[in-house]
Amino acid sequence: MKNRLRELREELGITQEELAKALGVTRQTIIAIEKGRYDPSLRLAFKIARFFGVKIEDVFIYGGDGDER
Repeated sequence: MKNRLRELREELGITQEELAKALGVTRQTIIAIEKGRYDPSLRLAFKIARFFGVKIEDVFIYGGDGDER
């Protein structure tokens, strides 16, 4: 799954550390999400969207892998 987390974070001018602290996760988690190596839980995805004041689909872009039903 692709995401706009880095873009949104940079628009606000906050560091990965600041975002991690605000969300209650580690900086390593933010790095992994930004690089697409880790898909956050649904709860964390909603927290991220709420933090930026956007819809969840404005942060995370589902690319499809053939499992769409």
